[in-house]
Formats: sequence, structure tokens, C-alpha cells
Amino acid sequence: MKTTQERDLMSRYDFRKPGVRAVYGIMVVCIVLISLSMLYPFVNTFLNSLKSTKEFFAFPAPFFPSHWLWGNYKESLTYLNVGLHFKNTLLIFAGSALFSLTVLGLAAFGLAHLRVPFKKWVALYFLSTLLIPSASYLIPNFLNLKNLGLLNTYWAYWLPSGANAFFLLLLRNFFEGIHKELFESARIDGASELRSFLGIAVPLSAPILVTLLLLGFSSIWNDFYWSSLVMQEDKLPIAGAIYTKIIYAGSTINWNVRFAILSMTLLPPLFVFLFFQKYIISGLSVGAVKG
Repeated sequence: MKTTQERDLMSRYDFRKPGVRAVYGIMVVCIVLISLSMLYPFVNTFLNSLKSTKEFFAFPAPFFPSHWLWGNYKESLTYLNVGLHFKNTLLIFAGSALFSLTVLGLAAFGLAHLRVPFKKWVALYFLSTLLIPSASYLIPNFLNLKNLGLLNTYWAYWLPSGANAFFLLLLRNFFEGIHKELFESARIDGASELRSFLGIAVPLSAPILVTLLLLGFSSIWNDFYWSSLVMQEDKLPIAGAIYTKIIYAGSTINWNVRFAILSMTLLPPLFVFLFFQKYIISGLSVGAVKG
């Protein structure tokens, strides 16, 4: 039997009312329609990857292929070195995660629990940077990396990742929710601020840290524009390689083969978010930016 805390929002008595049933039915229909509209691009991409070139350009185009041409996937591997670009993506993600969480984590901990002068104004300054369009500082970032000689290196991704104001504010708000008495007790026992951060703040911040890792993975996996500016062919992540080699207007690769490559690159982030979606929801809810 359900306890008071486990009971649903609506009881069986509520469903006896025709108005409640009607509204509930409309909500279910809306959910189904939204789900289908979100699944359609993925399903259509997969089915197009199995069509022949003639079926792809037929009008009206058939939704299902008449013959499932799995050879399109084998042919796609001759145009794109998936292993190389997948490795580049993982290296960029690993370095960015380590660099950003270390730098931003220490900065957020300082703004939350240390006596930083004007720390509320400092936090407001970082919050105001979220209102600046990212395109406005794209060229300055590129010129800075060029002057430092970091173009076509992984540092072209790692360094900017340490200045993510959104991640900083999420971490700060999460750290502020940790009771200050824990850190005061640690200081009384002789623990340094760094030890308090590593021994108390980091273990208690697992939900928000996992959330930031997943958001960072999504950002790097889907980014193609910045990588096409700062990376050459041998260092491109998967999205940048697809953009420059496959999707670019001058490419002569058949469209069914292009969709085969796109289908393969859809799988990793899809599985990652299916398995870790609960951490994203919980992390964003507990670490949301407060007004």
C-alpha cells in the first residue's frame, strides 16, 4: 500500500470526473505527439542511411527503403576515419573536463565558502557574461590562441573550457547548499582549504559534477564550428570532421552514405544520455542558478 509520500498527484476519485479525464487525455496525446516529433529525425536519418541513391532522391520519397543496404555503412568508413576522430573527441573531452572542473571547482568553492572580497559582485560579473553572445568573443579567442601558438592543439579547447561562467555559477550555487558547519569542523581539526575542498565538497557534489561532465560531453561532441577554426584535419573531433569532409557543400559523397555516417555518430550521445539522464535532471535541479 502506498504511503502518503508515495501517492500520485491524482487519485482514482479524480478520474471519475469527466473534465479531469478529458484534460488528462489531452496531456497524454500532447506527450505522444511531442515524443514522435522528437524521434522522427533520428528514425528518418537511420532509414535514409539504408536507402539507395535512387530512392533517396525519389519524389515522393518512400519512408522505408525497399532494400536495406547495410553496405552504406561499410562504404562510409572509407570516407571518414571514425577511430581517429573519435579518439580526438575523447582526448578533447577528457582534458576539458579535467581543466574546467579543477579551475571552476576551486573558483566556485572560493566564491561559496571563502572570504573573497566583493564575492557577490564577482559572481554578478560572471553572471553578466552569460548575456554576451558567444559570437562576439569568437574572434578575440581565436587571436589569443594564435598569439600563444596553440592553434591545432588540444589546448585550443582546454583553455577556453576553464572560463565557462555557466558551469561556475552552477557549481557555486551547489557548494552554497553544503552546510558551512562541515567546513568549520574540518578547519578546527586542522584541515586546509584545499583538503576541505577535495575531502568534503567534491564527494558531496557528485550529482552536479556528473551533470557538468555530461553537458561538457554533449557540447564537445556536437561542436563543429570552433573545431573547424582552430583544428586541422588530424586533430578534428568527430563533429568537425563530419562538417568539413561530409556535410560541406563541395563534398561529392552520396547522401545515403552521409546519412550512414550521421547515424553512427548519433549512437554514443544517445546511449550516454539514456543511461545518465537522471543525473542531469537531479544535478540541474539542485544546482540551478538562483535569482
